[in-house]
Amino acid sequence: MALSQIDLCSRALLKVGANSISSFEEGTAEAEIAASLYPTVRDSLLSAHPWNFATTQQRLTMLATPPIADFQNAFQLPADCIRVLSAGTDGRGAGLVYKIAQRQLRTDASDVVLTYIFRPLETDFPPFFDMTLIANLAAEFCIPLTDSTARWEALREVAEYEARRARLIDAQEETPAAVDDFTLIASRY
Repeated sequence: MALSQIDLCSRALLKVGANSISSFEEGTAEAEIAASLYPTVRDSLLSAHPWNFATTQQRLTMLATPPIADFQNAFQLPADCIRVLSAGTDGRGAGLVYKIAQRQLRTDASDVVLTYIFRPLETDFPPFFDMTLIANLAAEFCIPLTDSTARWEALREVAEYEARRARLIDAQEETPAAVDDFTLIASRY
């Protein structure tokens, strides 16, 4: 079942023992806290792990003005880029030497394929991420709504468990990484 921002926040509020909301603008303390904290918690959680459902690739366009030093070329990061995972060239999404500065990728290459985390629509979040986000929201909503550090600590533990569980599920959605080159083994031959 696809959940909206309001659905996710309402479920987190219920976990705290607060009232659910139907809008961020309804004027209640719950709505104000949810509206203030939701975007930051969501983006922080998205950027904390290379989630398969939130990873995409894009070929970047070179900027007209080169960097002042260190690299020959600059490329503007996509507007929806939350976190850069890797960059490559010649049709590869990794292997390029680069630096991120001022929302630009700087490198000596003239062709860049960027692999990055973007912000998908909430309705596209998989159920395991919904549960992680709800648990993290509940922990973040706890102190402003209840002023209970004991409840916050319990909700924090639940959030950490849900995050571990979600990362495990997410890791099972791809081919396991193989070691391309292990020089210690190669040196034995």
